[in-house]
Amino acid sequence: MPPRALVIAAPRSGAGKTTLTLALLRALRNRGIRVAGAKSGPDYIDPAFHAAASGTPAFNLDAWAMDSASLHARAANMEAELLLIEGAMGALDGAGVAGNGSAADLAATLGLPVLWVQDLRNLAHSAALPAAGFQALRPDIPIAGIILNTARSPRHAAMAEAGLASAGLPHVGTVTETSALHLPDRHLGLVQAAEHPALDSFLNAAADHIDRCCNLDAIANAAQPLSPAGAPLRLPPLGQRIAIARDDAFAFAYPHLLADWQAQGASLHPFSPLADEGPDTAADAIFLPGGYPELQAGKLAAAARFRSSMRASTALIYGECGGYMTLGTGLVDADGTRHQMLGLLPVETSFETRRLHLGYRRLRPLSGPFATPLTAHEFHYATVLSEGDGIALFAAEDADGATLPPMGRSVGNVAGSFAHVIGPAG
Repeated sequence: MPPRALVIAAPRSGAGKTTLTLALLRALRNRGIRVAGAKSGPDYIDPAFHAAASGTPAFNLDAWAMDSASLHARAANMEAELLLIEGAMGALDGAGVAGNGSAADLAATLGLPVLWVQDLRNLAHSAALPAAGFQALRPDIPIAGIILNTARSPRHAAMAEAGLASAGLPHVGTVTETSALHLPDRHLGLVQAAEHPALDSFLNAAADHIDRCCNLDAIANAAQPLSPAGAPLRLPPLGQRIAIARDDAFAFAYPHLLADWQAQGASLHPFSPLADEGPDTAADAIFLPGGYPELQAGKLAAAARFRSSMRASTALIYGECGGYMTLGTGLVDADGTRHQMLGLLPVETSFETRRLHLGYRRLRPLSGPFATPLTAHEFHYATVLSEGDGIALFAAEDADGATLPPMGRSVGNVAGSFAHVIGPAG
């Protein structure tokens, strides 16, 4: 049976959606509910936190990059009784000028209500305004309840709650400000779940706090049932035996993509370049996902077994973003030190001068392992010093359909680009 679900939304980033989602997932799990988390949009860090909090695999649900049937299928097939979908950015923030693919669009596509998170910093009685504005702009999406976050005193909470009552908005909890609800971050988002020094203790403390502050029964009961659905549109696997780099330098692989490959019969074989491990020699494909190679460049440059085995492999080798940089000739870190990379693609990158590259991409393969148009996302701060000989991997457009320079390189059995592929273009 498909789960019941709701979307957790807010008027902006930084309102506390991620922390409250994690706290709710763990608190509901502690009550014996089989709960799962999902993330709207292309974020590749938060799903690992969702999985840790719920004990259930978590996936991305992307209303820009995935067609409606695939969204329904991925949500309906989650192995849970209750699905909490964390929205990205503000509720109406999407891709391109039109803002398509927002958390609100996802809620409307799936027929779900939103649980509204309102940060109370610099607000009191006016806390009702953003939710009331959302109702006016998207009357098709019901607000199931509002959590007031970061109340600094009982008086502050009472003033904000009075504002909600005067607007007739449903109040399901007020979360008091506490250091127990703080997660560290870095330049691409939160510090990864695997790097958190005491994640389980944090999750339990956050769950205890949210249980005291919020009406969990009202929140769980507000979720709406999803309709049964078939299989999503899936990207064919890179091979049938895929060696995948998995450690702190290569952690940004979309969980839904790996699950899709396994559903089509592929087996995954993790290895750690940071531990100087080489890929499975029987693999017919090697995948280097994105991550933080710029923070581990010295270790990667010194990983002799990893380097020699990659250079000797005749399997298909594909790298995304951080994996693409690792396949290149060299990487200059933030201190200006150059580290030798694998030298399998003619790409030299630098973090000495950071430059943000961010946005959805529509890709048309020009070479390499993919045969059909794709949707993808680009997010990094690297500067390309040189991108030499070789065939471009993709023709690219942004979310508005504007033509971008070709992306990536393909040389022999090796290919890569800065794009994180989300799936086939529907």
